[in-house]
Amino acid sequence: MNRTLALASFHSVSTISNWSVTLATAPRLSPPFLSIQLRRPSLFHLTPISHYTKKLSAVLAMDSSKACSVKELPVGLDEATEEEYASQSKLLQEFTSISSIDKAWIFKSDSGIGSQAMFSISQPNLLANKKRKFMLSSSISKESINNVNFQWAPFPIEMTGVSLFAPSPSGSKLLVIRNPENESPSQFEIWSSSQLEKEFMISQSVHGSVYADGWFEGISWNSDESLIAYVAEEPSPSKPSFDDQGYRKGAIKDKECSSWKAQGDWEEEWGECYAGKRQPALFVINVNSGKVEAVKGIAKSLSVGQVVWAPQVEGTEQYLVFVGWSADPRKLGIKYCYNRPCALYAVKAPLYKSEAAEFDLKSTEESTVVNLTQSISSAFFPQFSPDGKFLMFLSAKASVDSGAHSATDSLQRIDWPTGGKLCSSTKIIDVIPIVNCAEDGHLPGLYCSSFLSKPWLSDGCTMILSSYWHSCEVILSVNVISGKVLRISPADSDFSWNVLTLDGDNVIAVCSSPIDVPQIKYGCLVDKANNSTGWRWLNVSSPIFRCSEKVMSLLSSHQFSILQIPVKDVSDCLTKGAAKPFEAIFVSSKKNDGTDPLIVMLHGGPHSVSLSSFSKSSAFLSSIGYSLLIVNYRGSLGFGEEALQSLPGKIGSQDVNDVLTAIDYVIEKGLANPSKITVLGGSHGGFLTTHLIGQAPDKFVAAAVRNPVCNLSSMVGITDIPDWCYVESYGSNGKSIYTEAPSAEHLTHLYNKSPISHISKVKAPTLFLLGAQDLRVPVSNGLQTAVGA
Repeated sequence: MNRTLALASFHSVSTISNWSVTLATAPRLSPPFLSIQLRRPSLFHLTPISHYTKKLSAVLAMDSSKACSVKELPVGLDEATEEEYASQSKLLQEFTSISSIDKAWIFKSDSGIGSQAMFSISQPNLLANKKRKFMLSSSISKESINNVNFQWAPFPIEMTGVSLFAPSPSGSKLLVIRNPENESPSQFEIWSSSQLEKEFMISQSVHGSVYADGWFEGISWNSDESLIAYVAEEPSPSKPSFDDQGYRKGAIKDKECSSWKAQGDWEEEWGECYAGKRQPALFVINVNSGKVEAVKGIAKSLSVGQVVWAPQVEGTEQYLVFVGWSADPRKLGIKYCYNRPCALYAVKAPLYKSEAAEFDLKSTEESTVVNLTQSISSAFFPQFSPDGKFLMFLSAKASVDSGAHSATDSLQRIDWPTGGKLCSSTKIIDVIPIVNCAEDGHLPGLYCSSFLSKPWLSDGCTMILSSYWHSCEVILSVNVISGKVLRISPADSDFSWNVLTLDGDNVIAVCSSPIDVPQIKYGCLVDKANNSTGWRWLNVSSPIFRCSEKVMSLLSSHQFSILQIPVKDVSDCLTKGAAKPFEAIFVSSKKNDGTDPLIVMLHGGPHSVSLSSFSKSSAFLSSIGYSLLIVNYRGSLGFGEEALQSLPGKIGSQDVNDVLTAIDYVIEKGLANPSKITVLGGSHGGFLTTHLIGQAPDKFVAAAVRNPVCNLSSMVGITDIPDWCYVESYGSNGKSIYTEAPSAEHLTHLYNKSPISHISKVKAPTLFLLGAQDLRVPVSNGLQTAVGA
């Protein structure tokens, strides 16, 4: 068989120089097919596939200052090829240097006229394999209904060593947290508008690093800005010490050569991204004294996160509301796994009293923790309305109940008791229910990855949030009383829109497309006085997304469209939602005549989605001459619950057929050359890729995979998500038959569902990018296929 296999092995997560790289020489397309990954390989199956290209830039950039003579060229690399690689490396660096906005906040100006915006921005540092983080501020003045002016600060300020920051509700204070890289104390800083006001060093004996992961993470100021609740690693338990006489009483120094410390009790972790992390616990700090209290009464088996202060009711005790995940029966991987049951809990907060003008925290007696959402299997991202009457939250009950790692969300409401008396039988109201199959043009379901810290319009009952709508991200307004949902980003746009923050009743957002760098937009109601539902979006000039003229010129020569792909062989057993067309994003040169080589790009999950937003490395690939076919096969987010639930139990067949149908569609339309098609994907995208090159061996001239799922029968025993193997292979029945000790029958079924069962048919040269530290898709899965081929 005419097959070429190459391995790229990744060992270090800190420096580029420690990564071992091997390039696969595929049959030469025009331009050459190059695919290398920079991002840490254990960033799960949702890592964008296009990040493969970043490694190439970093590796070549390291030697860019050393002009190689012809005699010094690596074996098999001629001077013309090296110059081409260097040119592409430089271009890739220009793409990857484009900054991204992570968060934004709005503050009212001291004059009362206009407002101040603060943007948290990141930029890749390829050689250090890290991100640079910095802040940029702007003054905003709305000069007319058709004109808004942003006056940007001349330079951003780099936030070196900063893990988290959180402005106070009034905007008069800023909390900055610096987590240690060793056993040093955590550093808490309280800043005013002009100076550092307080600085506290929190010892490891109090707690470990503050969680900054975007999931357990939670920081909340109370209403008078004297207390901050947050989530941090619980303190490290004391460990027994031993010497040549046996057990030794008392503490010992870490470097004593005549004694040693035991590791203590083994504790389960939450899988990928949480290796070595201690249990998340809840703490409160007094910003005046720096005293820290652990919140009492929370069961040891409960991992906590996403804490917020409940509204203060005069004469009643103060409560904290948080999300809790139970470790019963055991902890499985939680990153990107919304099928882990969770609930909202309320607990009495540590109190403070004014005595001689001094504030001090008082520990409460261990109090009962109230489960506020007993009647529902999932509740997270708690958010109180401005008047404190409603507690809003998202629920992934469709995911928990079905076992799919991600599914259609619902938006829920609890009417908060005005007297402050809580009970576990509180009525939960569906504001946005799970959508199974929407009519064309209607909301396909809620797919929301987070809430803003302040998502409310001035009416106090309208939330602004972002959600997936087929292959786009859109901005929605939701009336939490009536349940009315409006799409406020342009309905006729195939761009993706993401809300950043609110400026009063105006929206600051970012929109982009696969060929358009992000642009800040300022949205306002056309006629607020008459309750108009129309929104006007104004362009905002910004220095944040500036890029070179060459990049802009290349992007302007391209086009994209979102294709509707009819499902082949529709049967009566399909639900209505599963029989509807799925989508693919097609990116090509404006001069494309069907002769450009095509890269088929496949997202992981499988319950994720590829959005029509700007991807720097995908844009790079299109700029050097490739057309891109980015397939959102059935089972992707954004298309309703019926379409999503049609995939579990049919992986390796339905998703494979959808991708082949999409490829045939663009070939039939004259958009692609059938002799110049390659495919790439990571994790489940790698599962699909390796299935495709085995099931359709003559369809592809090359392939690339990152930590691919190749053998479910071996993966099930070593992954942090063994239940995923069952649910995706067996369907909804997989949740009930899942076991930690698979039978021979189960293992046979899992093997037959796997790409490795088609390995003997593979012809396409394939590049394997394997990361040894991946707990989700261990390196052995890829090695079995690479070596076995």
